[in-house]
Amino acid sequence: MSSPMRRKRVPLAFTLVELLVVIAIIGVLVSLLLPAVQAAREAARRAQCSNGLKQFGLALHNYADVFKRFPPRRGGTSAASPDGNANRLSAFVPLLPFLEQKPLFDSIAAGGSYGGTTYPPGGPNAWNSAYPPFQTQISLIICPSDKVPMPVNTAGRNSFAFSMGDQILNHNSNSKLVRGIFGSQLCKGFNDLTDGSSNTIAMSERTWGNNLGITSATGDDVRIATAVNVTSVNTNPGSCYTQARGTEFQGIQIKARFGALWTDGQAERVGFTTVLPPNAPSCVNDGNVNADSNGGVLNPSSYHPGGVNALLADGSVRFINQNINCGNTAAPPVDRGKSPYGVWGALGSTEGREALGDF
Repeated sequence: MSSPMRRKRVPLAFTLVELLVVIAIIGVLVSLLLPAVQAAREAARRAQCSNGLKQFGLALHNYADVFKRFPPRRGGTSAASPDGNANRLSAFVPLLPFLEQKPLFDSIAAGGSYGGTTYPPGGPNAWNSAYPPFQTQISLIICPSDKVPMPVNTAGRNSFAFSMGDQILNHNSNSKLVRGIFGSQLCKGFNDLTDGSSNTIAMSERTWGNNLGITSATGDDVRIATAVNVTSVNTNPGSCYTQARGTEFQGIQIKARFGALWTDGQAERVGFTTVLPPNAPSCVNDGNVNADSNGGVLNPSSYHPGGVNALLADGSVRFINQNINCGNTAAPPVDRGKSPYGVWGALGSTEGREALGDF
């Protein structure tokens, strides 16, 4: 007799419950992995930011070796366009040859004709966003963590800034030597850093704010904007805190001029102060709609969790915690001696003779 035929077993499909369980498990795994992936990406962006600042450290040292001083944050020729750049070329411009950007530096230095317009040596007004060399976007001066859209037919942008120290007034004065390294026209060198190059901050980060003119704040992040008409900061910089509700500006007038013109040496374009800590609210003491306010607190800022990268004058890069000691922020500014603004103010001043310790 032949053996009976065996019935083939047909694989059963997943039940709905089993399918939902699998989907739930996958969702949990994704939710666990996503923060780790985001953290890894931010760590990579932060490292790239740090490397960019290190390149600037080398450039500053090489520049100082050649010229025996650092470049001014705001320099150039005194005449305004069409005859000159109005004393406002930023320190980024003279540093170009030391950042492997000598052809761009040479084109700015030479001037020339573009689109039927002839420009003088050194270029036109430093805020001229239509001048082709000024439209060049240098990737090195953009921090990948910063939310900067790439420019199209407008001026190149920047995420890095130069330290003015604990200077609150006269940011753009051609006759005032600021407490930090980078002033307007007047320059400092290593011999002026009596606090020591390892105790003096040179550069840091600030975040892009879309080049806003004066507008009413509606919950704007304090890292990307600046409150205007806060005259009290002249003598009490801590009063800037009252302009914000936590980490937002709300119901006041603000502007955001940082980072929109890497060639313009105005303080609001390429500078920062060491009075209030990183990521604190920034304020200027007048209602100037452009980047021409001449006093206030302009704090470094970033999207890195907890603080900012900073370049010290010795060429090292340190991460500055946003909770760094800032001393008495209700104290008026000083012209000499120790900074009233704690470790942060001491890092900014070049010759305060403060003992910093391990900050």
